[in-house]
Amino acid sequence: MNYFELFDLPVTFELNSAELAEKYRELQRAVHPDKFAAASEQEKLLAVSRTAMVNDGFQTLKDPILRAEHMLTLKGVDIRHETQTVRDTGFLMQQMEWREALEDIAHASDPHSEIEALYQSFGEFQQQVTAMLKPLLISDNQDDWQAAADQVRKLKFMAKLHQELERAEDALLD
Repeated sequence: MNYFELFDLPVTFELNSAELAEKYRELQRAVHPDKFAAASEQEKLLAVSRTAMVNDGFQTLKDPILRAEHMLTLKGVDIRHETQTVRDTGFLMQQMEWREALEDIAHASDPHSEIEALYQSFGEFQQQVTAMLKPLLISDNQDDWQAAADQVRKLKFMAKLHQELERAEDALLD
């Protein structure tokens, strides 16, 4: 299923979130199961199925990582359920540094500034990766799609690392 087609949006990484939300509301009004309360059982089931598809599409398109994965899937590169890791040595070294910094937060003299520094570092890196990803996603070159897949893998790792940092921050507050 091409969610960009479902929402009548161009296939692009840069989406207008307000436009996406408006299209979502329009589609929900059109397929909502309540609208089919007096319909046959088959039509009710179809309405439920369509509603689920619209919900899945909205969740996919509103999340940049899921949107990028979807764009790659449309090009025949499916990384949604893979366990392959990034082979970029520099990135692997940076991962180790970030993990060490995360472990050191609890023992830092000023853990709040350490947390803030990590948030800043994560954000800067994510911006760099996203900037590299955008042109790769719209390319017609299969090698670029594989490079885009590596960038998405990095973003997925960063999302997990960001969650770990949030947990570490929450632990300090408890």
